[in-house]
Amino acid sequence: MAERVMITIGTRKGVFVAEAPRTRRTFALRGPFGPGVPVYSTLIDTRGAPALYASSCNPFFGMKVLKSTDMGKSFKETKTAPAFPSGDGRALVNIWSIEPGKAKKELWAGVEPASLFKSYDGGNSWEMVPGISNHEHARKWSPGAGGLCMHTIIRDGQRVHLGISTGGHYLSEDGGETFNASNTGVGAGFQPNPYPEYGQCVHKIARHDAAPGRLYMQNHGGWAEWSGPGGPRPDIGVLRSDDHGRSWRSIAKGLPSDFGFPIVVHPHDPDTVYVLPLEPATRTCPGGAPAVWRSENGGDSWKRLARGFPKKETFFTVQRDAMDIDECKTPALYFGTTTGQVWIGRDGGEDFECVFDSLPPVHCVKVAVV
Repeated sequence: MAERVMITIGTRKGVFVAEAPRTRRTFALRGPFGPGVPVYSTLIDTRGAPALYASSCNPFFGMKVLKSTDMGKSFKETKTAPAFPSGDGRALVNIWSIEPGKAKKELWAGVEPASLFKSYDGGNSWEMVPGISNHEHARKWSPGAGGLCMHTIIRDGQRVHLGISTGGHYLSEDGGETFNASNTGVGAGFQPNPYPEYGQCVHKIARHDAAPGRLYMQNHGGWAEWSGPGGPRPDIGVLRSDDHGRSWRSIAKGLPSDFGFPIVVHPHDPDTVYVLPLEPATRTCPGGAPAVWRSENGGDSWKRLARGFPKKETFFTVQRDAMDIDECKTPALYFGTTTGQVWIGRDGGEDFECVFDSLPPVHCVKVAVV
């Protein structure tokens, strides 16, 4: 069977699946599955026979995980979803991230309120990871505008990186048994102390296997014009670490705004990274003109990519998990908007085209070649 490009699109009204040949000229759309229920996280699991997962979080009927084993033609609920132990005092609000674990059927899930769960059987049963879920800081974290969410899970051998809004970046170096706040250089412009031990509103973290020790972060920036106590806090929104996340430095110089949500690394080049800056007050395109910004030198300089976008009067938002890039020889970038469009940026983002323009508000976009 010829390889296909698969996109899972989590929206406010269920999950959609789009499929295309590797040429990516046209995409066929299926769905919605789990109709009417918000989907904030999906996973295209390519270990062995491909499986698709989607969170399905309904405040009235509970939290569910949907699974497809037929390339997104149908979805069924797994036997259970993550849940806090009896007497814990916390109740699951949302599932913000689903990632593959080490073993073939192992899954990791980050949830709201910020906690981590594991499944060893493809999502049919789940157990809480106490090293972070019961961390001494856990009951002190406060929700951001999107909730108290654990949205990023990155496994790197025995290291595990977690992104929490608002908790910050937490690092484990023993496979996820224990975690420490690791936020040196990560700012929190909304706090009196702009560089606290924890409590930062990290938006997304990304890395590449070919650059050991390096991570990129989109943090909650937008404080360059702050005139309150402590004065302006510029350049705290887009960051890089070269020591496995133990410390961070700004790479925001040259961007129109250091506020944004997603950050994505090129699949074949760890020096090439993409962000989508937004105006901090409105969370929309700067000046009403959409653009993706690309660095090809690890964040030392940036180039604006806007071919194919409207030139004015466009005010969408792109959320933290709503941008991804495929692994084709010449990769394409994909992102979805809160106004229901899905865009493809061919040739690494040189030329953008809207492939779907009337979906429900998009929360997440994931892509894989299967």
